[in-house]
Amino acid sequence: MTIPRRTQVVIVGAGPSGLLLGQLLHKAGIDNVVLEQRSPDYVLGRIRAGVLEQVCVDLLDEAGVGERMHREGLVHDGIELAFGGQRHRIDMKALTGGKTVMVYGQTEVTRDLMDARRAAGLPTVYEAADVAVHDFDSTAPRVSFQVEGVRHEIACDFIAGCDGFHGVCRASVPKERIQNFERVYPFGWLGILADVPPVADELIYSNHERGFALCSMRSRTRVRHYVQCSLQDKVEDWSDERFWDELRSRLDPAAAAALQTGPSIEKSIAPLRSFVAEPMRFGRMFLAGDAAHIVPPTGAKGLNLAASDVRYLSRAFIEFYADHTEAGIDDYSRKALRRIWKAERFSWHMTSLLHKFPAGPGDTGAVGHRMQTAELDWLVHSTAGMTALAENYVGLAFED
Repeated sequence: MTIPRRTQVVIVGAGPSGLLLGQLLHKAGIDNVVLEQRSPDYVLGRIRAGVLEQVCVDLLDEAGVGERMHREGLVHDGIELAFGGQRHRIDMKALTGGKTVMVYGQTEVTRDLMDARRAAGLPTVYEAADVAVHDFDSTAPRVSFQVEGVRHEIACDFIAGCDGFHGVCRASVPKERIQNFERVYPFGWLGILADVPPVADELIYSNHERGFALCSMRSRTRVRHYVQCSLQDKVEDWSDERFWDELRSRLDPAAAAALQTGPSIEKSIAPLRSFVAEPMRFGRMFLAGDAAHIVPPTGAKGLNLAASDVRYLSRAFIEFYADHTEAGIDDYSRKALRRIWKAERFSWHMTSLLHKFPAGPGDTGAVGHRMQTAELDWLVHSTAGMTALAENYVGLAFED
């Protein structure tokens, strides 16, 4: 592949946010190059989210990569909350005027976007080492990198930092120009991927005195289940048998009886954090996705927030080139952050509601668990409570 010396937009990061942005810009006739420090196989090997809001579904359709998603994805009208040995269904479709979510793995989204980019012959540089961003405060930003020991540089109009929490773009911003907000939670999620049928037709979020559990899925024959675990735990501490036994103990009797087990395909432990970087624009460089924010996975917002950023950013770039206006890029950070903080609040609330937290000072009993049970009991018997949860889960309206 010939690496161009100039393009309109350099996108750093070939995860779903970077690839989706590239595809939307390509559809609008805007040249772009995607740089990724890892190999394609490594990118596809990352097991992540699987619940898509309508915004994400619509953007994938707009990008021309939604066909397989609609064929293989599972439309869900609701979720189930389990506590006190019983399950309670939240009918999202009825409570939100017909809105639903799509269960389709992030790995599959990434694969579809990779295939589309490859089919269109668009330049994607994998295993780009020592990526550096230059002059992003000027009107002539540049990105340099190495491929197989050879140094390259691409001049551009804009840089899109879609390179994740540990990426170079946010790290290149002077500390006095950025403010980071972070909360690290005192537990993690142990997740397992297995080829067995789902426990139920919809996701089950379980609040239990032993800790949180989630029964999720990727298809009708593949599940993704989680249990809350200690940050000191290691994957090697958890045999498949131990995981299945622990999951079963945290489910209601009906779900526990329906649970089918099998060998794990993948097993990993993820810490939980809430993180936001402000602002998201620095001259001609823009942050999007995990480069700018992280949410606990409890609210299923990570990939959807990235898609939200991409929606705002792609439209801002398209307006810039088509209408010669900077209004969209000037307002990108404000619009994106307004939506991000709402999703952060919802994810924090869901995490606080469903997980077992260490006892605080003066807590002589399981006060936190009793409070959670009381709130859950109120929520599932209140139309207002269920509606608020449903509206946040399926995705809030956009500011346009």
